[in-house]
Amino acid sequence: MKKTMRILSATMAGIMALSMTACGGSGASATTAETAKADSSVADSSATEGEKSADGQTYLVGICQLVQHNALDAATQGFKDALTEELGDAVKFDEQNAQGDSNTCSTIINSFVSENVDLILANATAALQAAQAGTKDIPILGTSVTEYGVALGIDDFNGTVGGNISGTADLAPLNEQAGMIKELFPDKKTVGLLYCSAEPNSQYQVDTVKEELEKLGYTCEYYAFSDSNDISTITTKAVSESDVIYVPTDNTAAANTEIINNICQPAGVPVVAGEEGICKGCGVATLSISYYDLGVATGKMAVKVLTGESDISEMPIEYAPQFTKKYNKTICDQLGIEVPDDYVAIEE
Repeated sequence: MKKTMRILSATMAGIMALSMTACGGSGASATTAETAKADSSVADSSATEGEKSADGQTYLVGICQLVQHNALDAATQGFKDALTEELGDAVKFDEQNAQGDSNTCSTIINSFVSENVDLILANATAALQAAQAGTKDIPILGTSVTEYGVALGIDDFNGTVGGNISGTADLAPLNEQAGMIKELFPDKKTVGLLYCSAEPNSQYQVDTVKEELEKLGYTCEYYAFSDSNDISTITTKAVSESDVIYVPTDNTAAANTEIINNICQPAGVPVVAGEEGICKGCGVATLSISYYDLGVATGKMAVKVLTGESDISEMPIEYAPQFTKKYNKTICDQLGIEVPDDYVAIEE
């Protein structure tokens, strides 16, 4: 009997060894490897949930920022500061930058979904579009997005996205931006609308501003670049045919203001910008919002979502509370442009 038991034990041990080799060895099938990976993910998730139960509620927030430039950087920082102020060490961030590539935004969002983050911040339109496509379950807050109806393809947008999406918008009144051009350059005739054709919210802005400027008597022409590779060529053409250049809140332009300035300023053609970061790099004036404050407002929304105080599906899009006329003193001085007293120097 003992001999039989020893044989049985040895046989079972051999079977177990073969089973372990099949799961962990290089010869394992794809299905087996995926199963093992899934089991590992479940184990990791269980461990995380255990830590939450032991240490109190904690949150992991994924941040997908389209590209690095002053406006988006400020919005991200404001968002993080607001969350940290309210939740302290209970909130952790996985912050990633897509370096201007919308496909990379999708990759980043997919990684957040795999991590099962508690909330996603989508900073800029392309990031928001990737998040919308990537998950219907994880709460998504957008920021630095101009018009949510345009960005998300919503007809008759009423101010609330619904589902798992809400956020903040950076849209300054476009009629007032057109009015600034009239205020500063009443004798000019032609305005070149310089923007990235790959950004739907940029198209929305230039379309609206064009309509407003034409009411004021200007002739407007579109100058669209597809990406950073043709900014120089398109800007050069715009400058040769325009008295004034208008650049909306365009992320590609914001990341390449030095190129734009190096063409426009020597030619003596002023740029009116849709936001302060672009104006600081290449513009003479803007109707500005604080992107940091916009990020803070988004962070406060995130706290309400994470703590269960608010249902994201019922949260309307929030807008910047105030706008300030600002000017770039350095470029204005170099071009001999005088601005009214109610403009504030960006350098101040």
